Amino acid sequence: MLEGHPFEEKISALLKTIPDSPGVYQFFDEKGEIIYIGKARNLKKRVSSYFNKDSGVSAKVWVMARKVADIRVIVVKTEMDALLLENNLIKEHQPRYNINLKDDKTYPWLCIKNEPFPRIFTTRNPVKDGSRFYGPYASGRVLKNLLDLIRQLFPRRTCNLSLTPKNISSGKFKPCLEYHIGNCKAPCIGLQSEEDYNANIAAIREIIRGNLGGLTSRLRREMMEHAERLEFEEAQKIKEKLELLQAYQSKSPVFSNTGLQADVFSIVSDEKEAYINFLKVSEGAVVQSHTLQIRKKLGEADEELLSYGILEFRLRFESESPEIIVPFDPGIELEGVTLTVPQKGDKKQLLELSQSNAEYFRQEKQRQAELVDPERHTRRLLKQVMKDLRMPVLPEHIECFDNSNLQGTNPVAAMVVFRNGKPSKSEYRHFNIKNVEGPNDFASMEEIVYRRYRRMLEEGKDLPQLIVIDGGKGQLSSALVSLEKLGLRGKITIIGIAKKLEEIYFPEDSLPLYLDKKSETLRLIQHIRDEAHRFGITHHRKKRQKNLIKTELTEIPGIGKNTAEKLLKEFGSVKKLKEASSEDIEKVIGKSKGRLIIEWIQANQS
Repeated sequence: MLEGHPFEEKISALLKTIPDSPGVYQFFDEKGEIIYIGKARNLKKRVSSYFNKDSGVSAKVWVMARKVADIRVIVVKTEMDALLLENNLIKEHQPRYNINLKDDKTYPWLCIKNEPFPRIFTTRNPVKDGSRFYGPYASGRVLKNLLDLIRQLFPRRTCNLSLTPKNISSGKFKPCLEYHIGNCKAPCIGLQSEEDYNANIAAIREIIRGNLGGLTSRLRREMMEHAERLEFEEAQKIKEKLELLQAYQSKSPVFSNTGLQADVFSIVSDEKEAYINFLKVSEGAVVQSHTLQIRKKLGEADEELLSYGILEFRLRFESESPEIIVPFDPGIELEGVTLTVPQKGDKKQLLELSQSNAEYFRQEKQRQAELVDPERHTRRLLKQVMKDLRMPVLPEHIECFDNSNLQGTNPVAAMVVFRNGKPSKSEYRHFNIKNVEGPNDFASMEEIVYRRYRRMLEEGKDLPQLIVIDGGKGQLSSALVSLEKLGLRGKITIIGIAKKLEEIYFPEDSLPLYLDKKSETLRLIQHIRDEAHRFGITHHRKKRQKNLIKTELTEIPGIGKNTAEKLLKEFGSVKKLKEASSEDIEKVIGKSKGRLIIEWIQANQS
């Protein structure tokens, strides 16, 4: 799919880590500059399509895709969030390849003009002239309905007259049609004071900011009054206003209509590293997202790391936001800046969005490390195992033993080999128990461990650094007897794992070790143990089946092993074979051999 791409290895690894979530993706060139920003319902499918000629991409898109040296994504909750975020980021960064595709696609803003008797109108070109802008709005219809609602609730002027005190007092204006139909109170001729007009503007700002509690209660009361007077048409109009207000209150976490100016920070950390996410919020819209990875040196606390991240990002991006939103108090004070730890509302949603992006970035980095540099991941995993199990060396070679003794029959054992944390299936071995009579797991474990390592010593093969015994103290003690006989006790780390509580037993300790359920060490040991159990059970079933064939069907004169296997494959068991009709049996092995089987069945039934 990526054959011939200049950055084939890196892009291929990145594509495997992208989630199946809605969000925004950013393409960077080899200089680290954003060359394209897009949105997607499914990030993995959309981003992958750019690097697959079979997906039908145009030649121009393919040329752009070949310049991509890095990919970053911002995960959001819904498509609408992705739509708004994409627009904000394109306006902020203006990537090279977005100009032709996105330049004509801008979203409307709501403007409260900085002037006497402020006008309220929509615009697609916000300018910095002191006016207040709210948005952008993804739906022009919703914005129009909101303006209609504001007009019905608070009459205001729509003209562009210069309503200075001097012009109003001079009597140079005349009331227009808007006054006569009730949409304006004619401040142009002094019929509405500036104080009264500004009070209405303040109420409108509350609506725009989403502070609708008092207004909603008043509208519900009026709707009920109209309904009681059987004025259903008027009640329906107010109901529509309430529905509009409810829809307006369902704000996106990416866009907040409060006009918020803030920096949002969150942190995700583990034992060795921390990831700090930064969201820049301008006029309620997220315009920037970045995550910083910090490698811990001295086990620094999250408070210390977060304070470092805040200062680093604000200096790097020259941020002067008056508010910082954080998950906890980092213990720093910035002049003129308010630190907020939100418990609910829009700010809490923004913090959760930042937290999810930090967590995604952490997971992405770990997956990339495994995909791009699997040896590095393996070394890290083995070092963790060595530390958790108190080993003197890395467990590059691990062997695990398991007994299979179903219902006391056909006792066998299995051994699996893992090298560098991965199964080495060519080295798996089965053991038929030779010197133990009856179901005796302890004696069987002693026998197979002795046979395995006596042979390895005789052949001069390298011994494992770690031996895992499937079982508790009893099986572990039996294995130790064999190591003692061979002079290997103390030279190889050996542990037992008890299945019920996943307890780890050491030869020298009377009490077991309990590893965290999410521990990578425990997950690896469980994987090895389960693989040994699976391998042993498979062999045990085959042996039972073989013995069943040998002791029953192959004793019939004229019936050989191949014929017996055909019958068992067709009917599943000897019991079902005995229940089958003569016609069905003859279809499988022919009439002559079929008669032998039928005669044998009849003889055993009498």
